[in-house]
Amino acid sequence: QVQLVESGGGLVQAGGSLRLSCVASGGTFTNYHMAWFRQAPGKERELAATISKGGGSTYYADSVSGRFTISRDNAKNTVYLQMNSLKPEDTAVYYCAAFRRSIAAPRAAAVDYWGQGTQVTVSA
Repeated sequence: QVQLVESGGGLVQAGGSLRLSCVASGGTFTNYHMAWFRQAPGKERELAATISKGGGSTYYADSVSGRFTISRDNAKNTVYLQMNSLKPEDTAVYYCAAFRRSIAAPRAAAVDYWGQGTQVTVSA
């Protein structure tokens, strides 16, 4: 059983930056690809970015490409999401996710473990 704990959310003005962190425990971190999903009020949970087990491959949704960067530190069992040039439409609860299937852009149903989420609010 893998536990994921996110941190780093908060309130930021448009154009600002935030860095989310997710620490994993209870399993072998390098057995899992990692992802960040997000869910805005009244909307479905959507994929933002993924990173492969070794960190060599990444994927970004069009909506965040060029502004967000996903990375991982396998020595610290931690995955990060650096978010720059934030927009009000980035406002959502951000969820860390671990999955084993080798899919570049997994749907939520393919995720094996979820974190509890961290709120990101971007003011205009």
